[in-house]
Amino acid sequence: MSASAVAVPILPEDRAADATAAVKIRIRNLSKIFETRHGQFVAIDNLSLDIPAGCFFMIVGPSGCGKTTLLRILGHLDTPSSGSVEIAAADTGNATDKPENSMVFQGDSLFPWMTVWQNAAYGLTMRRKPRGEIKDVVGHYLARTGLSRFADAYPHQLSGGMRQRVSIARAFANDPDILLMDEPFSALDEQNKLLLQEELLRIWDETRKTVLFITHSVDEAVTLGDRILVMSAHPGRVKMVADVPFERPRHVLELRAQPEYGKLVYSIWGELRDEVQRARAQDEEGARS
Repeated sequence: MSASAVAVPILPEDRAADATAAVKIRIRNLSKIFETRHGQFVAIDNLSLDIPAGCFFMIVGPSGCGKTTLLRILGHLDTPSSGSVEIAAADTGNATDKPENSMVFQGDSLFPWMTVWQNAAYGLTMRRKPRGEIKDVVGHYLARTGLSRFADAYPHQLSGGMRQRVSIARAFANDPDILLMDEPFSALDEQNKLLLQEELLRIWDETRKTVLFITHSVDEAVTLGDRILVMSAHPGRVKMVADVPFERPRHVLELRAQPEYGKLVYSIWGELRDEVQRARAQDEEGARS
């Protein structure tokens, strides 16, 4: 299999939505400019993208390319300088009660004064869901993440991997229409990262939510994703979008043993490596000036 057969660069304006999936997120000509004491900083420049409903969409790119800024705009934590973001309404009979998104951050985002159970139930509690529903939903996701026996523990009593499991349980329990994940496993050791990837895939298979997941790891992007966006070095633009052809459900170690997996990782890394090198050159030039 040639590299071009594995991951073909696709211009965003030529990228039609899947015939079997409606477009969930439509981004057109999106730009974000920050005003700094040194002048304007263009974080994202003229980015256009379609993300189908139910897609596990991975975003990779060098540091400083605007990945987190893009996620913050989609989560309404920041506003674009120009362009548009359209998010289709939830296709449910009670869409107004469904939160548009939940976000899982890179760092620890649990409330330290709350137990595991209280943290996982936070979104449902704020929405004033019936106690019985909260018990059933939170109990289900604590069981799915292997945290049932730690329900009464506090975050300081948990390992880093367990705290991230609580964050994932909380996000899914809140039943968002879109799940935004900003390098949630980056601080974990390889063993815990692999286990959490497996758990995330199992939970996602139950719900098939639209997920946008930022990572610096091409391995992680290919393991989890349906599509992978490679962003350019600053300013952030679409360099390419690659489809991931592997069937679901997936098992991490079995997937990584396939020759096609290695070929796809190699192909995407070839595209990303150029941008990482360009970002380093930009940093070095900035340090000299």
